[in-house]
Amino acid sequence: MYNNSNDYNVLDLFCGCGGLSKGFEMAGYNIVLGVDFNEPALKTYAYNHKGCGVLFGDLSADETFDKIDELLEGKKIDVIIGGPPCQGFSLTGPRNFDDERNKLYLAMIETVSRYSPKAFMIENVPGMATLYKGEVKDEIIRRFTKIGYNVSCKILCAADYGVPQIRKRLVFIGLKDSHTSFVFPEPTHTPETYITCEQAISDLPSLEDNIGSDVSEYIMEPLNEFQRMMRGDCNILHNHKAVDHKQFVKDTIALVPDGGNWKDLPKGVGESRNFNMAWTRYRSDKPSRTIDTGHRNNFHYKWNRCPTVRESARLQTFPDDFIFLGNKGQQDKQVGNAVPCFMAKAIALQLQEYLDR
Repeated sequence: MYNNSNDYNVLDLFCGCGGLSKGFEMAGYNIVLGVDFNEPALKTYAYNHKGCGVLFGDLSADETFDKIDELLEGKKIDVIIGGPPCQGFSLTGPRNFDDERNKLYLAMIETVSRYSPKAFMIENVPGMATLYKGEVKDEIIRRFTKIGYNVSCKILCAADYGVPQIRKRLVFIGLKDSHTSFVFPEPTHTPETYITCEQAISDLPSLEDNIGSDVSEYIMEPLNEFQRMMRGDCNILHNHKAVDHKQFVKDTIALVPDGGNWKDLPKGVGESRNFNMAWTRYRSDKPSRTIDTGHRNNFHYKWNRCPTVRESARLQTFPDDFIFLGNKGQQDKQVGNAVPCFMAKAIALQLQEYLDR
């Protein structure tokens, strides 16, 4: 799962709990510093990236750069990665790119300009590709081109890279002073070979008789190669604790078949939640839907409960030794906001081929 180390230093902005960093680490990169303004996520990041600098800071504030300089201790940054929030563009459009509401995206551009890395990677929601008929995407490319980067972008699906989840992200890759455009990695999986929910999490305890605990034990050996990769050398199970659902909720979930939703419920049952995603079970023979930050509308393909943090983390390809800190809600948010590690790794390995030239 981990490649041999290389000499490329990475700065992760808007790092969250560290999905992008973990993927680049798996590919052999040296993660130097993670920066974020979410304290619970940053605590998880620090716990799982020991030896890496961590900064709680607002990237739109000038003093944050002074702190970054101090923590870098003169290290050259080769790659900057991150997923800056893009909500402002929905309100301002491309003609008001410099609006205050876009300050965090502007901070990403400023950071790349300041440290002039060999490459950068930005990931965001796929809707940005068509926002204002693509004008926002084009303006982002224009801004980075202006400071010397050859920018490529593409919508990628995580399931194509061994992630048991249908999760699409718009990814920008910029190469400094390059006449060569980045070519995104070819898929390693097809719809016929996608990793399924059952393949991803079937070895984890059912928690049917109790809600479990934050620290527990595995009850069986891994059943396939994916599960073996996720476990690695880990022999203690973390973050596998179920929601203590009320009985009527469990009874309602029990009426939903594998891969079904509220439309499969008898008339008069569960009608308080009859929107598109409500009462949806994962399909055992397919990757999961996109993991969100609430984890309350999707249910285990077999057991009558929401997925645990560990199950959702598996579906995001976080290895089992990656431990999430904070309360349950904070952990759910950390997992849901993360970039799947295996997708990040695939991009990082492809990028290394360009950096080595």
